[in-house]
This record gives sequence, structure tokens and C-alpha cells, in this order.
Amino acid sequence: MRLSYPSNIKIIRVPCTGKVDILHVLRAFEKGADGVYAVGCLEGDCHFNSGNFRARKRIEQAQALLEAIGVGGERVQMYNLSSSEAPRFVEIAVEMDARIRELGPNPIKLAGKKAA
Repeated sequence: MRLSYPSNIKIIRVPCTGKVDILHVLRAFEKGADGVYAVGCLEGDCHFNSGNFRARKRIEQAQALLEAIGVGGERVQMYNLSSSEAPRFVEIAVEMDARIRELGPNPIKLAGKKAA
């Protein structure tokens, strides 16, 4: 079974979502991403013990920071899935794509274009 998700989504693989730092998330916005979401293993089922808990905390910090600077915290989300939930992964990808399209382009990207 071949599942497809929106072509504008770029997947960056990491050994564990616990390796995703808040700086990685913020850098994505600085580089022009309109939204970021992390998909990790189910809570309590992390091969690296607590990686997904660290990732969730970092995503929440990024949400708060983006909200404070006016970009919008809803542009960043964290999801927990089992590796066997490919159809759910596609649903999340479509849902995030729709949410970001509704929010519009990244305000940081728009400000950079106006300044140039």
C-alpha cells in the first residue's frame, strides 16, 4: 500500500524526537517554513526512554515563544504515533497542511520580503 501526503511537506529524520531542539524548530521558521510538526513514538514507548517527553516540552516552549513574538504558536505541533500508523501519519500531514494554509505564510518570511 502506497500512501501519499502533501508534496510541500519536508521530512527530516532524526534518531529520536528527543534530538529535536527548540533551535531546530525556530531555525526552520527563520529559513521560511510556514509550520513545523514533530512526530514521535507513543508516550511511554520511546526506545530512548524519555525522548518523546523532552521533545513535547521543547515543542511547547517553541509554541510559547512563537506566540510571544507574533508568529503564532499553533504553527508548531507534536504528535505521537506508532510506526504501524502510516494512515494516521498521512491524516496528520493533511491536517497540518490545511491548518498552515488557513493561517497563511510565515510572518517572518513576509517581513523579509518587504525589507528586501
